[in-house]
Amino acid sequence: MLTHPPRAWEASHLTVPKTDPEPSARVPVPRGAAIFAGGGLLLAITALLIANGGGGESPSVRLSVQVPDLLLWAAATAFGISIERPEPARKEAAVPHAATGAFDVKMTPLKAEDGSTLARFALDKQYHGALDGKSLGEMLTAGTAVKNSAGYVAFETFTGTLDGRTGTFVLQHSATMTRGDGKLSITVVPDSGTGALEGLSGTMTIRIENGAHFYDFAYALP
Repeated sequence: MLTHPPRAWEASHLTVPKTDPEPSARVPVPRGAAIFAGGGLLLAITALLIANGGGGESPSVRLSVQVPDLLLWAAATAFGISIERPEPARKEAAVPHAATGAFDVKMTPLKAEDGSTLARFALDKQYHGALDGKSLGEMLTAGTAVKNSAGYVAFETFTGTLDGRTGTFVLQHSATMTRGDGKLSITVVPDSGTGALEGLSGTMTIRIENGAHFYDFAYALP
């Protein structure tokens, strides 16, 4: 029976610490695994090296490359230890939905600097349909000397229900118009959802038909 590693390996390739090993020689072990030191573990490691020593590969190379897994596997094999590695937590996939309806909006001018091309408005909106509730916010607009060229940004906080789920969330508006060619982006501010709308994400488009306002809201919830 082999009771200790071959002296040639011990002297030239494998250094056995007699006291607490250097910090750089310590082997990180996953949570839940036991650390076994001493002759029994060394014997198991040596036996594994001997069993796989063919092919001309240097044991010192094999050991330096595979020490962490080899130590754990040797301990588990020699002493019947079961080592479990916890699986990473999985996030639930967001489920896409579509919501439509109408809304009413009231815009109230707020005080602005004299002579400024900027203007501020308070927003008071009432949503109907899949979105059912009230939204309050503020808009900042910028006009130019060129007709039908302007821009605006706005934020509004919705309070109510979305397809029966009660909560709040914030919408962010960003729009420009270049001589009548308009571009509008309305998105849910990330992580602004509360209550049953926590984790909400989505984008909204607005339609104006015969003076009435309508929305199409593509959203997802975990």
